[in-house]
Amino acid sequence: MRLTAAATAVAVTSIAVASAFTSIKRSSRSSSTQQHFGVPKELLDSTTCECKDELVLAVELALEAGKNMTKHYNSKGTAEENMSDLEINTKMNDADFATAIDVENENYITSEILKKFPGHAIIGEESTGTGTIPPLTNDPTWIIDPIDGTTNFASGLPLSCVSIGFCRNGKPYMGVVFAPMTNELYIGVKGNGAYRNGVRLLECSGEKATKTLSNSVVNFEFGYARDEDDVDKMALAVQRLLRHGVRTTRTLGSGVLDLCYVACGRMDVVYAGIAAEGWKPWDYCAGLVIAVESGCTMTHLIPSDVDKKGYDFNLYSKNMICGVNSKVVDECRTCVLGGLI
Repeated sequence: MRLTAAATAVAVTSIAVASAFTSIKRSSRSSSTQQHFGVPKELLDSTTCECKDELVLAVELALEAGKNMTKHYNSKGTAEENMSDLEINTKMNDADFATAIDVENENYITSEILKKFPGHAIIGEESTGTGTIPPLTNDPTWIIDPIDGTTNFASGLPLSCVSIGFCRNGKPYMGVVFAPMTNELYIGVKGNGAYRNGVRLLECSGEKATKTLSNSVVNFEFGYARDEDDVDKMALAVQRLLRHGVRTTRTLGSGVLDLCYVACGRMDVVYAGIAAEGWKPWDYCAGLVIAVESGCTMTHLIPSDVDKKGYDFNLYSKNMICGVNSKVVDECRTCVLGGLI
């Protein structure tokens, strides 16, 4: 069984990576194409959007940090490439690392936030490192992932992004995500909807409302888990999905973009936390707002926590499932857990 599980993991991952990038639309990466990016007028005019200044700043910072990523992307695989410029530093293992651009982006975003909002708290991936993640209080708090999908970024694969989330009263309230190589800016504000490049995302209606597991695109990430038992658990969950029957599976390498893609219906469900591949607050925060505001169901994978949905989701949880409707979430949870938990 162990050999079968491992073989499944390798096969599914290979197919997923190959398929994911053949469908990416090549878009212009010049700075001029970014001029149309900004906060939608509907949000600026909204009487219920209580973070307009923060939102305008978050968009500005995400776009600038995204620009900082393009030099490496555009030089990858050419005579201009210099991998030593990335200054890769590992964290827990060789699969978990940060680049100099991660650090530069976080330092830039943090310093600019504190200039305008000196009383706000900030939780950043790189400043936290492998240490204890600071607790989320009722103070205004920013949660930052300066590059989500660092492995994709370092490898020159285009699915990575800058993620900036903002919390009020201990709950996610606003999310801004910019993917520079696909030229997409996602914005979500609690109670005010979610947008991609200024166009509002559809809520749970039509095809999204009727999706079932058998005709779904299911996403998962294997993360940094390398222990034999953990690998078997993750691979066996994939086996259950394939045996149940799904349209296809994907592993994209960016948890934040996973949530954004479920939000806009490019994928139908994403899960994490079968083993030691669970996510962190900076993987959840911004994407959660975008997903929930597009009508998605986001909750915990493990049954004991399923009552914590949407904005009550625990950002410090190691397990998650998010889908375009509640039915597909329940079906996927039952299928992947099987007899594991």
